[in-house]
Amino acid sequence: MEGDSLYGLSISAILMTQGDKGADRARDVKRFGFLLIDDFALMSFASAIEPLRAANILAGRALYDWMTIGVGRERAVASLGLSVQTQHVVGADLDLDTLIVCAAANPAEFTDAATLQWLRRLARRGVRIGGVSGGPFILARAGLLDGYRSTIHWEHVPAFRESFPQLALRRSLYVIDRDRLTCAGGIAALDMMHALIAAEQGRVLADKVSEWFVQTEIRLGTGAQRRSLQERYETANAHLLAALALIESHIERPLSRQALAAAAGISLRQLERLFASHLRTTLDKHYCDVRLERARTLLRQTAMPVAEVGLASGFQSASHFSRQFKQRYGHAPAQERRIKPQREENAPKPKPKGSRAGRAGR
Repeated sequence: MEGDSLYGLSISAILMTQGDKGADRARDVKRFGFLLIDDFALMSFASAIEPLRAANILAGRALYDWMTIGVGRERAVASLGLSVQTQHVVGADLDLDTLIVCAAANPAEFTDAATLQWLRRLARRGVRIGGVSGGPFILARAGLLDGYRSTIHWEHVPAFRESFPQLALRRSLYVIDRDRLTCAGGIAALDMMHALIAAEQGRVLADKVSEWFVQTEIRLGTGAQRRSLQERYETANAHLLAALALIESHIERPLSRQALAAAAGISLRQLERLFASHLRTTLDKHYCDVRLERARTLLRQTAMPVAEVGLASGFQSASHFSRQFKQRYGHAPAQERRIKPQREENAPKPKPKGSRAGRAGR
């Protein structure tokens, strides 16, 4: 893949052919930068950048320009191992209206001081700052979400809340709060970009862009990131759903079996039967599995000591936590952080190119 060669002719080349009229239009072009952190999710990036290209094509003129930015080099590697050429590196003096940070994998591990300082400098200049998937974690680390509402991919929520308990986190698809944009990632970025294009260029063009990508349902930012409990567990039993919701909302301080049954409005024996008949498991095992999954997420995405991870996951005894974790995953909690996904990083470094404007094609 030749990186941004996918995105067509440069806007500057198009505008040069339009004389003074092109110069006037150049001042109206919105300039986006995409900071690609290694292991970024390609789907999130594509869902954020492709609507800009489509808007240019469908409007018949240049409305948006974009550039890609790497950290320390003009190349970034996506989570699936694909190498993407970037046109600039962090620290460059760029003329931007909006910068969007694309990150995934484990954004809690990203602590590059130069990048965080550069993001703060752009924000002070009035650049609108955004993040998709794990990108909001990096914005929070830079102090750019203080006083703002935000969201992040549901997988990063536990680590985000442990690291930044003071921030106003929402479990929504995206949040646009003044000059901050945060998005859960994946195809939710299509919904966020629809909202941005509608605000800047009008609803008619935004709807055309969504149709271009066969997006028949445009979701509001307040939409849920995950399927409902009823869909995830394939049950409509109200008592069981009430118990499942309580389990997911009481991980650090688990409720007793009796309290769960009472809150669900049935006896403990009836609740145990519901778990056996609907979920093919026991109440105790399900509750333990939910807490262990939370612990695994925290181990992967934070630097919290193992004992603190156990406490944050509802295990008061370190030995009990270690024993249960090893029984569930086959290794001790401390070993979880040494298990890294394998990825090829031998893609050749392509030559840098200018920013791109877009050409027809999906």
